[in-house]
This record gives sequence, C-alpha cells and structure tokens, in this order.
Amino acid sequence: MDRRTMGVEEELILVDPESRAAAPRAEQVLRQAAEHDLDPLEELDHELFAHQLETRTPPVSDAGELRAHLVRLRRRAARAAERAGLLTAASGAVPLPGGPPRTTRDDRYLTMVETYGEVARPGGTCGQHVHVRVDDDEDGVRAIDALAPWLPVLLAISANSPFYHGRDTHYASWRSQAWSQWPSAGPTEAFGSAAAYHAVSRRIIASGAAMDPGMLYFDARLSAHQPTVEVRIGDVCTDPDDATIVAVLVRALVCTELDGAGLGAGGWRPELLRAARWRAARYGLTDRLLDPVTGSLAPAREVLESLLGRVGDQLDAYGETELVRSGVPRLLAEGGATRQRAAYERSGASIPAVVDDLVRRTNVA
Repeated sequence: MDRRTMGVEEELILVDPESRAAAPRAEQVLRQAAEHDLDPLEELDHELFAHQLETRTPPVSDAGELRAHLVRLRRRAARAAERAGLLTAASGAVPLPGGPPRTTRDDRYLTMVETYGEVARPGGTCGQHVHVRVDDDEDGVRAIDALAPWLPVLLAISANSPFYHGRDTHYASWRSQAWSQWPSAGPTEAFGSAAAYHAVSRRIIASGAAMDPGMLYFDARLSAHQPTVEVRIGDVCTDPDDATIVAVLVRALVCTELDGAGLGAGGWRPELLRAARWRAARYGLTDRLLDPVTGSLAPAREVLESLLGRVGDQLDAYGETELVRSGVPRLLAEGGATRQRAAYERSGASIPAVVDDLVRRTNVA
C-alpha cells in the first residue's frame, strides 16, 4: 500500500516563568535555537505575534514516528525558550496576557495587522494544522468537500482553550470563535472541482479579504506550498497523544474519501456547518454534537463511534485502530478544556496554576 504521509504544525505560547503571562520574545528564542541547535532551523518559526512559536514536523507515514517528532520539537522549543529565560505551553488561547499583543517584526505580519485591524488581535491564538499528502488539486478539493461535516468533530476532540486573558470563556474552544473573525476563515460549502476552488480563492484575494493564498484560513484548504490538504480547524493539543490522534483521524478521513469507500456525508449548507462548528467549540466532547451522517444532535460518544466506524478500514490498514480506540475514553473523560478547568478548580481558581499545568503537560515525554 502506498501510505499517505502526514505532518503537523503546532503553535506554542511563550510564557514568563514569574508572571505566567505570555512573553513576546520569539525572536530571542529563535536566536537561541540558531546558535545552539544542530537540527534544521525551519522546524521552528515565528508566528503573527511575538509570544508565539511554531513547530513543524517532517512528513511521516507512521503515527509513532509522528508522535516522536512532536515530542522532539516541543523539547527543542522548550530548550531554546529556557536559554532565553522562558517556558513553553500548548494551549489554544492565551490564559494570561502579557500586555497588548506585539506583532512580529515582519513586513507581511505588519501589513496584516495594519490592514485587518482589531480582527488580527485574536491571531495570537494557537492551532494545530495537519497536512496529508494528496496526488493533485482535484483529489485535494474532493477531500476538502467530503471532510466538511466531519471537521467540527475534530474541533471537539482538540478543544483546548477555555481560558482567555484571565477568564473562563465558557467555551471549550475559544480559539475557534476568536479565529472566526478573519474574513477568510471558517467552513466552506462544496467547491466541486479544483477549478472552482481556485476561482473562489482568487475572488476572495481580489476582494481584499485575504492578501494571498496563505491567508485563506478555511477550516480545510489546499496548502499554499506543499502537495497536501491542510486541516486547520483544531486547537493545539497540550498532550502529544491527543495531537497524534487528531492527525491520525485527519489522515484516516482523507484516505477513506480518496482511497476507500468514501465518507458519504457531504453537501451540508454552510449555515449548518457553522452551527456544528459552534456547538463543537462551545461544548467539546462534554455534550451533544451534530452527527455528520444524520445531521441531528447526538451524544458525543455516539458521534465519535460514527466517525471511527466510517474510517475503520483505513485505521486498520495503517495499524492505528488500537491507538485511536484506546485514546477515545481518555478524550471523553478529560479532553484538553476539561483538564484546564480541572487544574483551575484544584488550585482554588488560579489561572497561573492552569499555566503551570499546561507547561508541565506540554513538555512531558
């Protein structure tokens, strides 16, 4: 079998160890990495705001290898941050701000903030972007169209941003709500062909709602620089096991559509996709979700079973069934947002304690 490769980009928060607030010092951290590390510098990068650091795994075909890269890159980021007197944490939103967000000194990023104003401020949130190799744009668009109703389920699995700027937002994923303010962000109805996808993309860019293809912030898109479908809907996961499961499920969905029996749940109106996305963001896996097959509300456990049943053949083919099925009970019992709130309650309502817990869990093996 020609195994489709997958790769993950993770956005991390730089944290001041004294205040536990976000620290806008990515330039210093990257300088430390350049001076002390032998690994490729392109594995670590800036993001829109200076309190963020991005890691990029290479493309791999094995889930265990992917997890090993995630852990390795988190350790590398943590070492570079430590040399700069900082810590790293994986959370979809910043629990404690370190003052107004500071834009990275890059011409493109500065233009983005100038052009989009206050809409850009939530750009300091942190996501997990999963890439899966496709043969061409036609296959990529076919996968994007088929995945659309399933993407909110992936958001619910990854939801990891209940606290934002010192308060509980009452959402499991506040990041997804903040990110939706970008004019090119969110779910898309079926394109039907690569030609239609590119035509829509050109018109969005021509309108000024995006500056270039890299700013097409669809929940799933064709990568601007790689032969991949890029699924962008998820929060960054604190636990590398959760991040690995999300990536494996993304690949299984793509493979089911392109290499298997097909997903067979496409054709949703964008209004319903937004409703499904909102519900996943609000409750994560703690309540009911819109079932991608029936379109009706169903308990999260049943929706996960529906997902696993739909992609089961591909999970079997890649040897990942046990990895995913053994992780589902943990995700249902203590997903990212649930664990953040548990740390808050254990500490007697301390946001700094939430940050401490995030730092610890982000950097475990």
